[in-house]
Amino acid sequence: MMRFVSDPATSLKIQKMQERVRWRTPKIIDRGIDQTRLEIDDPQEENAFSFLVIGDSGSGRHPGHSPQRRIAEQMLLHRDECRFVLHTGDVVYLVGSSEFYPQNFIEPYREFLVGGDTPKKISFDQMVFNFPFLPVLGNHDYYDLPAFYGVLAQVSYPVRRLLRSRIDFDIRFHGSYQGKAFSQAFIDMLSVADQQGNLIEHLDQHYSAKTSTGRCLKYEPGSFTRLPNRYYTFRYGGIDFFALDSNTINEPIPLSTDQQGQEDRQKLIDRQNEIEQEMQQLIAEVAKLDVSKPEQSDQADDIRVKLQQLEEIQLDIEKQLNAESSFATDYEQLDWLRDRLIQSWRSPEVRGRVVYFHHPPYVTEATKWYQAQTFAVRYRLRQVLDDVARQIDPKGRPIVDLVLNGHAHCFEYLRTVDTGHADSNMNWIVCGGSGYSLRRQREEGTEITEQFDGSEERIVAKSQLFVGRAGQGTQKHRPYSFLRIDVTPDDPVKFVLRPYVSEWSRRRWHDHALDPIVIG
Repeated sequence: MMRFVSDPATSLKIQKMQERVRWRTPKIIDRGIDQTRLEIDDPQEENAFSFLVIGDSGSGRHPGHSPQRRIAEQMLLHRDECRFVLHTGDVVYLVGSSEFYPQNFIEPYREFLVGGDTPKKISFDQMVFNFPFLPVLGNHDYYDLPAFYGVLAQVSYPVRRLLRSRIDFDIRFHGSYQGKAFSQAFIDMLSVADQQGNLIEHLDQHYSAKTSTGRCLKYEPGSFTRLPNRYYTFRYGGIDFFALDSNTINEPIPLSTDQQGQEDRQKLIDRQNEIEQEMQQLIAEVAKLDVSKPEQSDQADDIRVKLQQLEEIQLDIEKQLNAESSFATDYEQLDWLRDRLIQSWRSPEVRGRVVYFHHPPYVTEATKWYQAQTFAVRYRLRQVLDDVARQIDPKGRPIVDLVLNGHAHCFEYLRTVDTGHADSNMNWIVCGGSGYSLRRQREEGTEITEQFDGSEERIVAKSQLFVGRAGQGTQKHRPYSFLRIDVTPDDPVKFVLRPYVSEWSRRRWHDHALDPIVIG
Protein backbone atom coordinates (compact mmCIF):
# COMPACT_ATOMS: atom_id res chain seq x y z
CA MET A 1 0.00 0.00 0.00
CA MET A 2 1.38 3.43 -0.98
CA ARG A 3 2.50 5.73 1.82
CA PHE A 4 4.48 8.96 1.48
CA VAL A 5 4.59 9.43 5.27
CA SER A 6 4.18 7.43 8.48
CA ASP A 7 2.67 8.70 11.73
CA PRO A 8 4.19 7.46 15.01
CA ALA A 9 1.90 6.02 17.67
CA THR A 10 0.57 8.44 20.27
CA SER A 11 2.32 6.61 23.11
CA LEU A 12 5.65 6.90 21.27
CA LYS A 13 5.18 10.63 20.69
CA ILE A 14 4.52 11.20 24.38
CA GLN A 15 7.44 9.00 25.47
CA LYS A 16 9.98 10.66 23.15
CA MET A 17 8.92 14.17 24.07
CA GLN A 18 9.06 13.45 27.80
CA GLU A 19 12.56 12.00 27.43
CA ARG A 20 13.76 15.12 25.62
CA VAL A 21 12.66 17.53 28.36
CA ARG A 22 13.53 15.17 31.23
CA TRP A 23 9.89 15.37 32.27
CA ARG A 24 9.53 15.67 36.05
CA THR A 25 12.89 14.20 36.95
CA PRO A 26 14.05 14.67 40.58
CA LYS A 27 16.46 17.53 39.79
CA ILE A 28 13.59 19.49 38.24
CA ILE A 29 11.00 18.66 40.90
CA ASP A 30 13.39 19.50 43.72
CA ARG A 31 13.84 23.01 42.33
CA GLY A 32 10.09 23.64 42.07
CA ILE A 33 10.18 24.10 38.30
CA ASP A 34 6.98 24.22 36.25
CA GLN A 35 7.91 22.65 32.90
CA THR A 36 4.70 23.82 31.24
CA ARG A 37 5.03 27.55 31.81
CA LEU A 38 6.86 30.26 29.91
CA GLU A 39 7.48 33.88 30.82
CA ILE A 40 7.77 36.58 28.17
CA ASP A 41 8.63 40.11 29.26
CA ASP A 42 5.66 42.43 28.95
CA PRO A 43 7.14 45.94 28.75
CA GLN A 44 3.83 47.69 28.23
CA GLU A 45 2.10 49.72 30.89
CA GLU A 46 -1.28 49.28 29.21
CA ASN A 47 -3.08 46.05 28.34
CA ALA A 48 -3.54 46.86 24.64
CA PHE A 49 -1.24 44.84 22.38
CA SER A 50 -1.17 42.98 19.06
CA PHE A 51 0.21 39.67 17.85
CA LEU A 52 0.45 37.66 14.62
CA VAL A 53 -0.81 34.17 13.76
CA ILE A 54 0.33 31.83 10.97
CA GLY A 55 0.11 28.11 10.33
CA ASP A 56 0.86 25.30 7.87
CA SER A 57 3.62 27.35 6.38
CA GLY A 58 6.64 25.12 5.85
CA SER A 59 6.62 24.87 2.07
CA GLY A 60 9.54 24.45 -0.28
CA ARG A 61 10.21 25.79 -3.73
CA HIS A 62 7.46 26.98 -6.04
CA PRO A 63 8.04 27.78 -9.70
CA GLY A 64 8.38 31.55 -9.94
CA HIS A 65 7.01 32.39 -6.50
CA SER A 66 7.29 31.54 -2.79
CA PRO A 67 4.03 31.79 -0.80
CA GLN A 68 5.74 31.36 2.55
CA ARG A 69 8.25 34.10 1.84
CA ARG A 70 5.53 36.42 0.55
CA ILE A 71 3.56 36.00 3.76
CA ALA A 72 6.71 36.56 5.83
CA GLU A 73 7.38 39.82 3.97
CA GLN A 74 3.84 41.03 4.66
CA MET A 75 4.16 40.07 8.34
CA LEU A 76 7.27 42.23 8.62
CA LEU A 77 5.14 45.29 7.89
CA HIS A 78 3.40 44.68 11.25
CA ARG A 79 6.39 43.63 13.29
CA ASP A 80 6.97 46.95 15.08
CA GLU A 81 3.33 47.06 16.21
CA CYS A 82 3.12 43.41 17.36
CA ARG A 83 4.63 41.55 20.30
CA PHE A 84 4.96 37.93 19.12
CA VAL A 85 4.03 35.32 16.49
CA LEU A 86 1.91 32.23 17.23
CA HIS A 87 2.35 29.33 14.82
CA THR A 88 -0.45 26.73 14.70
CA GLY A 89 1.76 23.87 13.49
CA ASP A 90 3.22 22.12 10.45
CA VAL A 91 6.37 24.20 10.55
CA VAL A 92 8.16 22.06 7.93
CA TYR A 93 6.75 19.79 5.23
CA LEU A 94 6.52 16.99 4.25
CA VAL A 95 7.91 14.96 7.13
CA GLY A 96 9.29 17.55 9.56
CA SER A 97 12.81 16.64 8.55
CA SER A 98 15.81 18.61 9.82
CA GLU A 99 17.02 18.59 6.20
CA PHE A 100 14.35 21.10 5.24
CA TYR A 101 14.61 23.66 8.03
CA PRO A 102 17.18 25.77 6.13
CA GLN A 103 15.01 26.07 3.03
CA ASN A 104 11.52 25.85 4.53
CA PHE A 105 11.96 27.87 7.73
CA ILE A 106 15.24 29.71 8.25
CA GLU A 107 15.38 31.32 4.80
CA PRO A 108 11.73 32.51 4.70
CA TYR A 109 11.77 33.89 8.28
CA ARG A 110 15.35 35.15 8.31
CA GLU A 111 14.47 38.63 9.59
CA PHE A 112 13.00 37.08 12.74
CA LEU A 113 16.30 35.34 13.55
CA VAL A 114 19.57 36.54 15.04
CA GLY A 115 22.10 36.48 12.20
CA GLY A 116 19.33 36.43 9.63
CA ASP A 117 21.34 38.52 7.19
CA THR A 118 23.39 35.35 6.56
CA PRO A 119 20.72 32.62 6.89
CA LYS A 120 22.91 29.88 5.42
CA LYS A 121 25.15 30.12 8.48
CA ILE A 122 22.27 29.43 10.90
CA SER A 123 21.95 25.84 12.10
CA PHE A 124 18.36 24.70 12.61
CA ASP A 125 19.14 23.45 16.13
CA GLN A 126 20.88 26.69 17.17
CA MET A 127 18.23 29.22 16.15
CA VAL A 128 17.75 32.29 18.34
CA PHE A 129 14.82 34.56 17.59
CA ASN A 130 15.04 38.33 17.84
CA PHE A 131 11.21 38.43 17.95
CA PRO A 132 9.18 35.89 19.97
CA PHE A 133 8.13 32.98 17.74
CA LEU A 134 5.87 30.50 19.59
CA PRO A 135 4.85 27.36 17.65
CA VAL A 136 2.98 24.17 18.46
CA LEU A 137 3.54 20.80 16.80
CA GLY A 138 1.57 19.90 13.70
CA ASN A 139 1.07 16.38 12.39
CA HIS A 140 3.76 16.88 9.73
CA ASP A 141 6.22 17.93 12.44
CA TYR A 142 5.84 14.40 13.85
CA TYR A 143 5.77 12.48 10.55
CA ASP A 144 8.51 10.11 9.47
CA LEU A 145 9.50 8.84 6.05
CA PRO A 146 8.89 5.14 5.43
CA ALA A 147 12.23 3.35 5.08
CA PHE A 148 11.29 2.21 1.59
CA TYR A 149 11.18 5.76 0.28
CA GLY A 150 14.30 6.74 2.19
CA VAL A 151 16.29 4.04 0.42
CA LEU A 152 14.85 4.87 -2.98
CA ALA A 153 15.48 8.58 -2.47
CA GLN A 154 19.18 7.86 -1.89
CA VAL A 155 19.77 5.44 -4.75
CA SER A 156 17.21 6.27 -7.41
CA TYR A 157 17.32 9.54 -9.33
CA PRO A 158 14.04 8.80 -11.18
CA VAL A 159 12.21 8.43 -7.86
CA ARG A 160 13.65 11.71 -6.54
CA ARG A 161 12.69 13.41 -9.78
CA LEU A 162 9.14 12.10 -9.55
CA LEU A 163 8.59 12.76 -5.85
CA ARG A 164 10.38 16.09 -5.61
CA SER A 165 10.26 17.71 -9.04
CA ARG A 166 7.04 16.52 -10.57
CA ILE A 167 4.89 16.00 -7.50
CA ASP A 168 6.86 18.63 -5.58
CA PHE A 169 6.90 16.65 -2.33
CA ASP A 170 9.71 17.64 0.01
CA ILE A 171 11.24 14.20 0.44
CA ARG A 172 14.89 13.35 1.00
CA PHE A 173 16.46 10.77 3.27
CA HIS A 174 14.58 10.74 6.58
CA GLY A 175 11.69 12.16 8.60
CA SER A 176 11.27 13.97 11.90
CA TYR A 177 12.36 11.06 14.12
CA GLN A 178 9.12 11.30 16.12
CA GLY A 179 9.30 15.09 16.43
CA LYS A 180 12.98 15.28 17.28
CA ALA A 181 13.75 17.96 14.66
CA PHE A 182 11.00 20.24 16.03
CA SER A 183 12.37 19.71 19.54
CA GLN A 184 15.90 20.54 18.45
CA ALA A 185 14.66 23.66 16.70
CA PHE A 186 12.30 25.08 19.34
CA ILE A 187 12.18 23.21 22.67
CA ASP A 188 14.63 23.40 25.55
CA MET A 189 15.98 19.84 25.34
CA LEU A 190 17.14 19.32 28.90
CA SER A 191 18.34 15.86 27.86
CA VAL A 192 21.28 17.53 26.09
CA ALA A 193 22.27 19.55 29.18
CA ASP A 194 21.86 16.43 31.30
CA GLN A 195 24.12 14.40 29.02
CA GLN A 196 26.71 17.18 29.08
CA GLY A 197 26.63 17.24 32.86
CA ASN A 198 25.50 20.86 33.24
CA LEU A 199 21.75 20.43 33.83
CA ILE A 200 21.74 22.17 37.23
CA GLU A 201 23.65 25.19 35.89
CA HIS A 202 21.31 25.35 32.91
CA LEU A 203 18.21 25.29 35.13
CA ASP A 204 19.59 27.97 37.43
CA GLN A 205 20.44 30.21 34.49
CA HIS A 206 17.31 29.93 32.35
CA TYR A 207 14.51 28.86 34.73
CA SER A 208 14.69 32.01 36.82
CA ALA A 209 11.18 33.42 36.39
CA LYS A 210 9.04 33.11 39.54
CA THR A 211 5.33 32.43 39.11
CA SER A 212 2.40 31.14 41.17
CA THR A 213 3.06 27.62 39.86
CA GLY A 214 6.82 27.63 40.46
CA ARG A 215 9.97 28.70 38.68
CA CYS A 216 9.70 28.63 34.90
CA LEU A 217 11.61 29.16 31.69
CA LYS A 218 12.28 32.77 30.70
CA TYR A 219 12.00 33.64 27.00
CA GLU A 220 14.72 36.15 26.13
CA PRO A 221 14.61 37.45 22.52
CA GLY A 222 18.07 37.74 21.03
CA SER A 223 19.58 35.54 23.73
CA PHE A 224 17.65 32.39 24.69
CA THR A 225 14.40 31.60 22.87
CA ARG A 226 13.40 28.06 23.77
CA LEU A 227 10.01 26.64 24.71
CA PRO A 228 9.62 24.56 27.88
CA ASN A 229 7.58 21.71 26.47
CA ARG A 230 5.32 20.50 23.67
CA TYR A 231 2.41 22.14 25.53
CA TYR A 232 2.76 25.24 27.65
CA THR A 233 1.13 28.43 28.87
CA PHE A 234 2.16 32.07 29.15
CA ARG A 235 0.50 35.32 30.21
CA TYR A 236 0.74 38.60 28.33
CA GLY A 237 -1.22 41.83 28.87
CA GLY A 238 -3.67 40.10 31.18
CA ILE A 239 -4.41 37.34 28.65
CA ASP A 240 -3.61 33.70 29.35
CA PHE A 241 -2.39 31.76 26.30
CA PHE A 242 -2.49 27.95 26.24
CA ALA A 243 -0.46 26.09 23.61
CA LEU A 244 -1.44 22.41 23.15
CA ASP A 245 -0.13 19.36 21.34
CA SER A 246 -3.27 18.05 19.61
CA ASN A 247 -1.33 15.18 17.99
CA THR A 248 -1.73 13.20 21.22
CA ILE A 249 -5.45 13.87 21.75
CA ASN A 250 -6.72 13.11 18.23
CA GLU A 251 -7.00 9.30 18.39
CA PRO A 252 -10.44 8.32 16.99
CA ILE A 253 -12.94 6.58 19.24
CA PRO A 254 -12.60 2.79 18.62
CA LEU A 255 -15.15 1.20 16.30
CA SER A 256 -17.80 -0.85 18.02
CA THR A 257 -17.53 -4.65 17.96
CA ASP A 258 -21.17 -5.24 16.98
CA GLN A 259 -22.52 -5.88 13.50
CA GLN A 260 -22.67 -2.17 12.67
CA GLY A 261 -19.08 -1.76 13.74
CA GLN A 262 -17.97 -4.61 11.47
CA GLU A 263 -19.84 -3.07 8.54
CA ASP A 264 -18.21 0.31 9.22
CA ARG A 265 -14.79 -1.36 9.32
CA GLN A 266 -15.34 -3.03 5.94
CA LYS A 267 -16.45 0.28 4.41
CA LEU A 268 -13.22 1.87 5.60
CA ILE A 269 -11.14 -0.96 4.12
CA ASP A 270 -12.98 -0.67 0.79
CA ARG A 271 -12.41 3.09 0.77
CA GLN A 272 -8.74 2.53 1.56
CA ASN A 273 -8.35 0.27 -1.46
CA GLU A 274 -10.13 2.78 -3.72
CA ILE A 275 -7.77 5.54 -2.59
CA GLU A 276 -4.75 3.37 -3.28
CA GLN A 277 -5.85 2.78 -6.88
CA GLU A 278 -6.63 6.47 -7.37
CA MET A 279 -3.18 7.49 -6.12
CA GLN A 280 -1.47 5.08 -8.49
CA GLN A 281 -3.41 6.59 -11.40
CA LEU A 282 -2.51 10.14 -10.39
CA ILE A 283 1.20 9.33 -10.16
CA ALA A 284 1.04 7.80 -13.65
CA GLU A 285 -0.61 10.99 -14.93
CA VAL A 286 1.91 13.37 -13.40
CA ALA A 287 4.80 11.38 -14.83
CA LYS A 288 3.63 12.36 -18.33
CA LEU A 289 3.65 16.12 -17.63
CA ASP A 290 6.38 18.60 -18.51
CA VAL A 291 6.52 20.82 -15.42
CA SER A 292 8.72 23.35 -17.23
CA LYS A 293 5.60 24.46 -19.12
CA PRO A 294 3.32 26.74 -17.06
CA GLU A 295 0.03 25.04 -17.97
CA GLN A 296 1.35 21.55 -17.26
CA SER A 297 3.02 22.80 -14.10
CA ASP A 298 -0.42 23.93 -12.87
CA GLN A 299 -1.80 20.49 -13.70
CA ALA A 300 1.01 18.88 -11.72
CA ASP A 301 0.22 21.19 -8.80
CA ASP A 302 -3.43 20.08 -8.86
CA ILE A 303 -2.34 16.45 -8.83
CA ARG A 304 0.04 17.10 -5.94
CA VAL A 305 -2.77 18.68 -3.92
CA LYS A 306 -5.04 15.74 -4.68
CA LEU A 307 -2.36 13.23 -3.65
CA GLN A 308 -1.88 15.03 -0.35
CA GLN A 309 -5.61 15.00 0.30
CA LEU A 310 -5.82 11.28 -0.41
CA GLU A 311 -2.81 10.62 1.82
CA GLU A 312 -4.50 12.45 4.69
CA ILE A 313 -7.69 10.41 4.22
CA GLN A 314 -5.63 7.22 4.24
CA LEU A 315 -3.96 8.15 7.51
CA ASP A 316 -7.28 9.04 9.09
CA ILE A 317 -8.72 5.68 8.02
CA GLU A 318 -5.68 3.91 9.45
CA LYS A 319 -6.21 5.62 12.79
CA GLN A 320 -9.83 4.43 12.83
CA LEU A 321 -8.97 0.86 11.87
CA ASN A 322 -6.18 0.60 14.46
CA ALA A 323 -7.92 2.46 17.27
CA GLU A 324 -8.84 -0.73 19.15
CA SER A 325 -5.24 -1.90 19.44
CA SER A 326 -3.43 1.43 19.77
CA PHE A 327 -6.04 3.62 21.47
CA ALA A 328 -4.19 6.16 23.58
CA THR A 329 -5.15 9.59 24.79
CA ASP A 330 -2.94 12.13 26.49
CA TYR A 331 -5.08 12.55 29.59
CA GLU A 332 -2.17 14.13 31.45
CA GLN A 333 -2.24 17.06 29.01
CA LEU A 334 -6.05 17.32 29.09
CA ASP A 335 -6.08 17.33 32.91
CA TRP A 336 -3.37 20.01 32.84
CA LEU A 337 -5.49 22.19 30.54
CA ARG A 338 -8.55 21.74 32.75
CA ASP A 339 -6.67 22.69 35.92
CA ARG A 340 -4.90 25.67 34.34
CA LEU A 341 -8.14 27.04 32.87
CA ILE A 342 -9.75 26.84 36.31
CA GLN A 343 -6.76 28.64 37.84
CA SER A 344 -6.97 31.27 35.11
CA TRP A 345 -10.64 31.95 35.84
CA ARG A 346 -9.85 32.31 39.53
CA SER A 347 -7.10 34.86 38.86
CA PRO A 348 -8.60 38.38 39.00
CA GLU A 349 -5.78 39.85 36.89
CA VAL A 350 -6.70 37.69 33.86
CA ARG A 351 -9.00 39.37 31.32
CA GLY A 352 -9.24 36.67 28.68
CA ARG A 353 -8.02 33.32 27.39
CA VAL A 354 -6.68 32.08 24.06
CA VAL A 355 -6.03 28.42 23.25
CA TYR A 356 -4.05 27.38 20.18
CA PHE A 357 -3.21 23.98 18.74
CA HIS A 358 -3.06 22.24 15.36
CA HIS A 359 -6.18 20.13 14.66
CA PRO A 360 -9.40 22.20 14.39
CA PRO A 361 -12.48 20.87 16.23
CA TYR A 362 -14.70 22.87 13.86
CA VAL A 363 -13.91 23.48 10.18
CA THR A 364 -15.58 23.38 6.75
CA GLU A 365 -12.45 22.82 4.63
CA ALA A 366 -13.22 19.99 2.22
CA THR A 367 -10.70 17.42 3.53
CA LYS A 368 -10.90 17.96 7.29
CA TRP A 369 -14.49 18.56 8.35
CA TYR A 370 -15.51 14.88 8.36
CA GLN A 371 -12.29 13.28 9.60
CA ALA A 372 -12.41 11.08 12.70
CA GLN A 373 -9.52 13.08 14.16
CA THR A 374 -11.60 16.27 13.93
CA PHE A 375 -14.43 14.69 15.90
CA ALA A 376 -12.00 13.19 18.43
CA VAL A 377 -10.40 16.56 19.24
CA ARG A 378 -13.82 18.21 19.43
CA TYR A 379 -15.09 15.55 21.83
CA ARG A 380 -12.05 15.73 24.13
CA LEU A 381 -11.90 19.53 24.21
CA ARG A 382 -15.60 19.57 25.08
CA GLN A 383 -14.96 17.25 28.01
CA VAL A 384 -12.33 19.64 29.36
CA LEU A 385 -14.51 22.73 28.92
CA ASP A 386 -17.50 20.98 30.50
CA ASP A 387 -15.34 20.08 33.50
CA VAL A 388 -14.16 23.70 33.80
CA ALA A 389 -17.71 25.04 33.55
CA ARG A 390 -18.73 22.89 36.54
CA GLN A 391 -16.01 24.54 38.64
CA ILE A 392 -16.30 28.23 37.76
CA ASP A 393 -18.94 30.86 36.99
CA PRO A 394 -18.16 32.41 33.58
CA LYS A 395 -20.96 35.00 34.03
CA GLY A 396 -22.28 34.51 30.53
CA ARG A 397 -18.86 34.58 28.87
CA PRO A 398 -17.33 31.66 26.96
CA ILE A 399 -14.75 29.60 28.85
CA VAL A 400 -12.20 30.51 26.16
CA ASP A 401 -12.37 33.71 24.12
CA LEU A 402 -10.52 32.43 21.06
CA VAL A 403 -9.45 29.01 19.77
CA LEU A 404 -6.76 29.18 17.07
CA ASN A 405 -5.96 26.18 14.84
CA GLY A 406 -4.20 25.15 11.65
CA HIS A 407 -4.20 21.78 9.80
CA ALA A 408 -6.90 22.90 7.34
CA HIS A 409 -5.12 24.84 4.60
CA CYS A 410 -7.28 27.95 4.60
CA PHE A 411 -8.36 30.87 6.73
CA GLU A 412 -11.72 30.42 8.39
CA TYR A 413 -13.75 32.06 11.13
CA LEU A 414 -16.50 29.98 12.72
CA ARG A 415 -18.86 30.40 15.66
CA THR A 416 -20.52 27.62 17.56
CA VAL A 417 -24.18 27.93 18.51
CA ASP A 418 -25.79 25.98 21.35
CA THR A 419 -23.95 22.66 21.24
CA GLY A 420 -25.31 21.43 24.56
CA HIS A 421 -21.79 21.76 25.96
CA ALA A 422 -19.41 24.43 27.29
CA ASP A 423 -18.02 25.02 23.79
CA SER A 424 -21.26 26.83 22.89
CA ASN A 425 -21.12 30.35 21.45
CA MET A 426 -17.34 30.32 21.09
CA ASN A 427 -15.10 31.77 18.37
CA TRP A 428 -12.93 29.39 16.32
CA ILE A 429 -10.22 30.60 13.95
CA VAL A 430 -8.45 28.36 11.45
CA CYS A 431 -5.20 29.96 10.30
CA GLY A 432 -3.58 27.29 8.16
CA GLY A 433 -3.06 29.04 4.84
CA SER A 434 0.35 30.63 5.39
CA GLY A 435 2.45 28.91 2.77
CA TYR A 436 1.54 25.35 1.88
CA SER A 437 -0.97 24.15 -0.72
CA LEU A 438 -4.40 25.68 -0.17
CA ARG A 439 -7.67 23.77 -0.01
CA ARG A 440 -11.26 24.50 -0.97
CA GLN A 441 -14.34 24.80 1.17
CA ARG A 442 -16.60 21.78 1.23
CA GLU A 443 -19.60 21.66 -1.10
CA GLU A 444 -21.90 20.67 1.77
CA GLY A 445 -22.23 24.28 2.92
CA THR A 446 -21.26 26.50 5.84
CA GLU A 447 -23.36 24.94 8.61
CA ILE A 448 -21.87 22.09 10.65
CA THR A 449 -24.37 19.63 12.05
CA GLU A 450 -24.15 16.86 14.62
CA GLN A 451 -26.31 13.89 15.43
CA PHE A 452 -27.87 14.01 18.88
CA ASP A 453 -29.60 11.18 20.75
CA GLY A 454 -28.81 8.75 17.95
CA SER A 455 -31.04 10.38 15.33
CA GLU A 456 -31.66 14.13 15.55
CA GLU A 457 -29.39 16.34 13.38
CA ARG A 458 -28.71 19.78 14.84
CA ILE A 459 -26.58 22.71 13.74
CA VAL A 460 -23.60 23.16 16.09
CA ALA A 461 -21.46 25.72 14.23
CA LYS A 462 -21.58 28.15 11.33
CA SER A 463 -18.75 29.36 9.15
CA GLN A 464 -18.68 33.16 9.02
CA LEU A 465 -15.74 33.56 6.60
CA PHE A 466 -13.70 31.16 4.46
CA VAL A 467 -10.61 32.03 2.42
CA GLY A 468 -9.13 29.20 0.38
CA ARG A 469 -8.38 27.89 -3.09
CA ALA A 470 -10.99 28.87 -5.66
CA GLY A 471 -11.51 28.84 -9.43
CA GLN A 472 -10.23 26.47 -12.09
CA GLY A 473 -7.51 26.52 -14.72
CA THR A 474 -6.23 29.98 -15.59
CA GLN A 475 -8.90 31.47 -13.27
CA LYS A 476 -7.51 29.68 -10.22
CA HIS A 477 -6.93 31.79 -7.11
CA ARG A 478 -4.59 30.85 -4.26
CA PRO A 479 -5.17 33.32 -1.38
CA TYR A 480 -2.47 32.66 1.24
CA SER A 481 -3.04 34.36 4.57
CA PHE A 482 -1.90 35.40 8.02
CA LEU A 483 -3.75 37.02 10.89
CA ARG A 484 -3.09 40.02 13.07
CA ILE A 485 -5.03 40.17 16.33
CA ASP A 486 -5.37 43.45 18.23
CA VAL A 487 -6.20 43.02 21.94
CA THR A 488 -8.07 45.93 23.51
CA PRO A 489 -7.39 47.18 27.07
CA ASP A 490 -11.02 46.51 28.06
CA ASP A 491 -12.20 44.11 30.74
CA PRO A 492 -13.90 41.98 29.49
CA VAL A 493 -11.44 42.09 26.63
CA LYS A 494 -12.20 42.51 22.93
CA PHE A 495 -10.19 40.99 20.11
CA VAL A 496 -10.02 42.65 16.71
CA LEU A 497 -9.12 40.08 14.03
CA ARG A 498 -7.42 41.50 10.94
CA PRO A 499 -6.87 38.86 8.22
CA TYR A 500 -4.33 39.67 5.50
CA VAL A 501 -4.22 37.90 2.17
CA SER A 502 -1.52 37.52 -0.48
CA GLU A 503 -3.21 36.00 -3.50
CA TRP A 504 -1.32 34.23 -6.27
CA SER A 505 -3.37 34.49 -9.45
CA ARG A 506 -2.39 34.60 -13.12
CA ARG A 507 1.25 34.37 -12.01
CA ARG A 508 1.09 37.63 -10.05
CA TRP A 509 0.77 38.57 -6.38
CA HIS A 510 -2.13 40.67 -5.09
CA ASP A 511 -1.96 41.77 -1.44
CA HIS A 512 -4.95 43.07 0.48
CA ALA A 513 -6.52 43.25 3.93
CA LEU A 514 -9.94 41.81 4.73
CA ASP A 515 -12.50 43.62 6.86
CA PRO A 516 -11.74 43.45 10.60
CA ILE A 517 -13.75 41.07 12.79
CA VAL A 518 -14.52 42.26 16.33
CA ILE A 519 -14.96 39.58 19.00
CA GLY A 520 -16.09 40.28 22.54
